[in-house]
Amino acid sequence: MQPLRPRLRPLRAALGALIAAFAVVASLVTATATPAQADTTLCEPFGTTTIQGRYVVQNNRWGTSAPQCVTSTATGFRIDRADGSVPTDGAPKSYPSVFNGCHYTNCSPGTALPARLDTVSAAPSSISYGFVGDAVYNASYDIWLDPTPRTDGVNRTEIMIWFNRVGPIQPIGSSVGTATVGGRNWEVWTGSNGSNDVLSFVAPSAISSWSFDVMDFVRATVARGLAQNDWYLTSVQAGFEPWQNGAGLSVNSFSSTVETGGTPGGPGTDPGPGGPTACEVTYDPHVWQGGFTADVTVRNTGQAPVDAWRLAFALPSGQRITNAWNASVSPDAGTVTATGVGHNARIAAGGSVTFGFQGTYGGAFAEPNGFRLNDVSCTTA
Repeated sequence: MQPLRPRLRPLRAALGALIAAFAVVASLVTATATPAQADTTLCEPFGTTTIQGRYVVQNNRWGTSAPQCVTSTATGFRIDRADGSVPTDGAPKSYPSVFNGCHYTNCSPGTALPARLDTVSAAPSSISYGFVGDAVYNASYDIWLDPTPRTDGVNRTEIMIWFNRVGPIQPIGSSVGTATVGGRNWEVWTGSNGSNDVLSFVAPSAISSWSFDVMDFVRATVARGLAQNDWYLTSVQAGFEPWQNGAGLSVNSFSSTVETGGTPGGPGTDPGPGGPTACEVTYDPHVWQGGFTADVTVRNTGQAPVDAWRLAFALPSGQRITNAWNASVSPDAGTVTATGVGHNARIAAGGSVTFGFQGTYGGAFAEPNGFRLNDVSCTTA
């Protein structure tokens, strides 16, 4: 449950076709199919479901009795129904969202949270929003910090990141100036809702998608005295706070990971089996009008093997994977994760694995960047 929070708130066509044909044949022989996940509609006030096998989508309607329904997708969720309205000088109706971590005893599968702040080296997250124009709402992250590793109730400090603001609404408390965090400029607001402190960062113009490090905002919060380095990060949430309407709003894709492994008192890294992961990725695309294939080589440059490897990266907007070989890749758009199959689930020290996929694209073709092997950044060749 979300507590009530009072607020004033040519490329060669023939060659391309031939490559595509070979890719299709290869996929029929070696592809590992990723089971499709049926969309789930949640209309219960606090109904939840799991997506991507690692995040929780929650309806989280707490400020009104009017019906609200959200539908999970393979990569996020959309609001299908958002009846009713509440005054814009008070709390919003709800916070439909997706999260990594723990929220009122509900913890996402395999989460590394809660995690003590001084053992977290990075907490990369990525979001892609879908906005509408006939509602009053914010599109926001909700990041929770507490002196204890609690998995229930209300945490001591709440960090909000407003990616978009539509209508006469504002954050809790009052404006205290501006700040640069994560390479962007923000309006900064501080206040309390009676049960926890709130520090809000408001974008001066709408941000529809962004990849960033949550720890940049956590460190800014510690610097302002609203948290300490021996506190805990308990959850990373992203969604919407609607005051009026809201149907059609969507989180098109979401990812959140937390790199831990240090000892209390100093930053750490996330070690893979046998030691810290070190890696290099080579991305080799073959492109034709509207389609492409990509061969991806992941090299383990560390001193220990990497078992159960998984490579995460964000596909540029407009790209969608149609099939893959030598790895299981899901979802088919947004932030995707490739995982090894039976014969190549281990990358030996100094060794490499290669997998590939075929896809479609719209607009100008672009290559992904920011590859992460088992939640640790890789260099690119």
